[in-house]
Amino acid sequence: MKVCCIRKLGSNSTCADCTDFQRCTILQDFYGKSGYKYKKYRESLEFISANGRAAFLKIAKRWNRPYGRFL
Repeated sequence: MKVCCIRKLGSNSTCADCTDFQRCTILQDFYGKSGYKYKKYRESLEFISANGRAAFLKIAKRWNRPYGRFL
């Protein structure tokens, strides 16, 4: 996933910045793993895509772990 971001995104910093992120097979395989955290990672990318990184960072500052609520 990291290699893909570096190759495709250049100055962009997340998969949410990629025009293909909704159809990305690498991400789909990642999301297909079992575990609650993978659902939360998907929600994070969708939030970033819809609202931008600044809004995400503002919300994420309140979290005590790698994921949290988007309220």
